[in-house]
Amino acid sequence: MTIYLALLRGINVGGHNVIKMAELKQLFESMDLQNVKTYIQSGNVLFESKAESKELSHQIEQEIKNTFGLSVPVMIRTATEMQQIIKNCPYLAEALLEGESIHISFLADVPSQERIDQLCNVNRGVDEYQIKGREMYLFFRQSIRKSKLAIQLQKIGVPATLRNWKTVAKLASMAEVMSETGGKM
Repeated sequence: MTIYLALLRGINVGGHNVIKMAELKQLFESMDLQNVKTYIQSGNVLFESKAESKELSHQIEQEIKNTFGLSVPVMIRTATEMQQIIKNCPYLAEALLEGESIHISFLADVPSQERIDQLCNVNRGVDEYQIKGREMYLFFRQSIRKSKLAIQLQKIGVPATLRNWKTVAKLASMAEVMSETGGKM
């Protein structure tokens, strides 16, 4: 079985699209997904399955719509992909010295070159980004709340969900423990 992380977009943000994590966990378990664990209220779910990620993403989105009446994009990554995402981060040393925070935008698909070019042309102030496959690494030198880049992210043209570095690292750690313990945490 493969260990997956489901990253849901836009739930429990500012009182909108509210889904309790206990209910979300029950939903995943009702889909015969194994060893389901949630992390914080922003829609992070670890689980095991034999199914493929594209199939899982679609099924989870449909079940959330059927159960909660919400259209929520779901980005799926394997535990192995999460470890590689962390290794690929280009900003770790800089962030320790001068940055406010690192975030990763998990993209549903690789964006088109046209969309990447559009994003290149926006005023992003002092912030930086790099796109590597289905991930966009974001380095905010000040605060994400004041970032000119953050408000332009929709120009990438694919569904995405954002997580801060602390959350990404914790999810990867949880997946690693799950792998080492055979699904038991």
